Amino acid sequence: MPKRQLKALDGAETFGQRLARLRRLADFTQIDLAKDIGVTQRIISYYENESLHPPTHLLTTIAKALKVTTDQLLGMEKETEKDKPKDSRLKRRFSQVEKLPESERKHVAQYLDRVIKASKIKDDKT
Repeated sequence: MPKRQLKALDGAETFGQRLARLRRLADFTQIDLAKDIGVTQRIISYYENESLHPPTHLLTTIAKALKVTTDQLLGMEKETEKDKPKDSRLKRRFSQVEKLPESERKHVAQYLDRVIKASKIKDDKT
């Protein structure tokens, strides 16, 4: 069965297209976003590719995760350059590290210190 094409009435991007674009701008995979908002990857895929209607019960949660407003998520307001998400996978990982117990955070910090020190030594040699 061929995949149906979802089109906005006025040629603008659909909710699903906008969700996918904002998700990629925030450097999220479908799996990352799903975990962040407490749903499955299949649900994110459904909203991006199949559904004609935004999930009203998830709008605020998705908007918070993508660091946009609900109006921007719905396409009622254009996002500006300063509004565009600047979060990266690395920043999300650091926020997860902050939730670790103190002893594990120390191990992560020590590892990072070693990597940074090795990088500086490598830079000094070149």
